[in-house]
Amino acid sequence: MAKAGRRPGATNAKKGPTKGSGGKGRRSLEGKGPTPKAEDRPNHKAYKMKRAAERRQSGQHARPQQRLGGKRTSEELVTGRNAVLEALRTEIPAKHLFIMSNIETDERVREIIKIANQEELPLLEISRGELDRLTEGSVHQGVALQIPPYKYPDATDLVLSVMEKHHAGQLSAPPLFVALDGITDPRNLGAIIRSVSAFSGNGVIIPERRSAAVTASAWKTSAGAAARIPVAMATNLTRVVQQAKDSGIFVVGLDGGGDIELPQLELASEPLMIVVGSEGKGLSRLVTENCDQIVSIPIDSAMESLNAATAVSISLYEVSRRRAMGK
Repeated sequence: MAKAGRRPGATNAKKGPTKGSGGKGRRSLEGKGPTPKAEDRPNHKAYKMKRAAERRQSGQHARPQQRLGGKRTSEELVTGRNAVLEALRTEIPAKHLFIMSNIETDERVREIIKIANQEELPLLEISRGELDRLTEGSVHQGVALQIPPYKYPDATDLVLSVMEKHHAGQLSAPPLFVALDGITDPRNLGAIIRSVSAFSGNGVIIPERRSAAVTASAWKTSAGAAARIPVAMATNLTRVVQQAKDSGIFVVGLDGGGDIELPQLELASEPLMIVVGSEGKGLSRLVTENCDQIVSIPIDSAMESLNAATAVSISLYEVSRRRAMGK
């Protein structure tokens, strides 16, 4: 029954605070949990950096482990996407792979990272400035591969082992070597290695002293061919030439004043060693005296000589052409 003086259904219109807050005060006193990490807060710089890194790594399985911090390394570096990819494909004993931050990926970069992940090769992400300093300003295309010093097989052992396979019928073509006499430019060496690989040669021989070595520059110029073609070292190049002749290999030297011209070379179908000297000095006297033939490449009289790598490429092509005609 309603109280006297109050209409049924009427509400209390009294103004002022009500009793309690409906739990609002209690909820406001409750904690909101631990503070999210900076990288998990959308408005924080670390969050944006994390998202950018995730976008760069989309579709890539390898994850950078640490930053180099701009520190220089004493190891040799192979730079450039083609050279690095070819080196990884041929399983050279690499130590680290450097990738530039924010690199524009293509099929080569994706395959480089895929192979690095499969081989469990440490991958380090560094800035463009760090990579420029690391590669001494050379063209790197955002990637560089750190490799240990090249391990040279012995020249005599290489020649004898290849000839043994030849006599056993294990080679599809007669042995073919290129020996360098006084070539000091590693880019020439790299280009020669590449040509030897292109024309199915069995190895390159360099003297221990006064010669270019298989450096990062040679690796890059060879476009990875240095991983397929052995570069052997000779303590005494003249002695190796003599041993090659004793094992059944014909030795021809390239020189402008040759006994015959390259198109008349009849020894192309035989086991062969081509010796090339530097563009300026040419072949040394002792090496010249131990060659079976001295061959010259016919060129225009206005041109004094050819670059050593170019001369080797032309000679290897002629040998390959003659061998193909003889089949």
